[in-house]
Amino acid sequence: MSVETAVTSDQVIFATGGYDHTIKIWQAHTGICQRTCQHADSQVNALEITPDKQLLAAAGYQHIRMYDLLSNNPTPIINYEGIVKNVTSVGFQEDGKWMYTGGEDCSARIWDLRSRNLQCQRIFEVNAPVNCVYLHPNQSELVVGDQSGIIHLWDLKTDHNEQLIPEPEASIQSICIDPDGQFMAAVNNKGHCYIWSLTSGDGDDEPTKLNPKHKIEAHKRYALRCKFSPDSSLLVTTSADQSARVWKTSDFSLVQELKHDIQRWVWDAAFSADSQYVFTASSDNLARLWNVETGQMEREYLGHQKAVTALAFRDEII
Repeated sequence: MSVETAVTSDQVIFATGGYDHTIKIWQAHTGICQRTCQHADSQVNALEITPDKQLLAAAGYQHIRMYDLLSNNPTPIINYEGIVKNVTSVGFQEDGKWMYTGGEDCSARIWDLRSRNLQCQRIFEVNAPVNCVYLHPNQSELVVGDQSGIIHLWDLKTDHNEQLIPEPEASIQSICIDPDGQFMAAVNNKGHCYIWSLTSGDGDDEPTKLNPKHKIEAHKRYALRCKFSPDSSLLVTTSADQSARVWKTSDFSLVQELKHDIQRWVWDAAFSADSQYVFTASSDNLARLWNVETGQMEREYLGHQKAVTALAFRDEII
């Protein structure tokens, strides 16, 4: 395969973006950059790959851009506009029917991907900038974390919402739910990680119930991202303290610290499909691949000129 060849939909896809206004698509197993896409208008705040692996969504300032992964076209093929301020979070419903986003305009939004109309279909408004949005594996509840420290549970079927404040005056930076729907994690700007166990409601219209389980002093500084592994056995947290840390979900004890001398802020992370490796993105312009068992860095992805703030990885579990 030549370096500039388009990816095919059966491949592993690893993408990074950051402050140099570019998005890079990598061969995950070699560290070779296959393609660079221009994201000229702004930095890249978040990346996500559609479930069919055909499109890459990039959240930036006042827009979401969609890039075609199956061609060599370096420019976006769809542009979602009409948003003020930064879009901080992006994700997809499991069948690719709709996209959800969150942003500093104090809203979470749902966009119907099957419609030719590129306008937002539903808006959930809160009183503070939204830092993160996560879709429950049941595909019917969105969890929204905001800068004032509130976690909002938005039931998409009933439009009912509930609020949760794990720690007063601590901004919620990232939220995730494990693929089995057993745990929810949230990290804040104090470096703390809160864990809840989840129980599904009694009936179709009953929301998921959250039961507080753990508080981890995950990092000494600002925490930036949390992500569960595909097999639900691990949780990774990243921080301004120049590290990513991996926790065991059986008791939420520390398994591994992934740290490099020059790493600086670690903005984002993702597990490999087999849950044995972690990708990280950091302020030293590099993405890295780590072996969870040994804690060793296996590969560096070198090519960005400024901080790497977002990554996306999609692979099928074989």
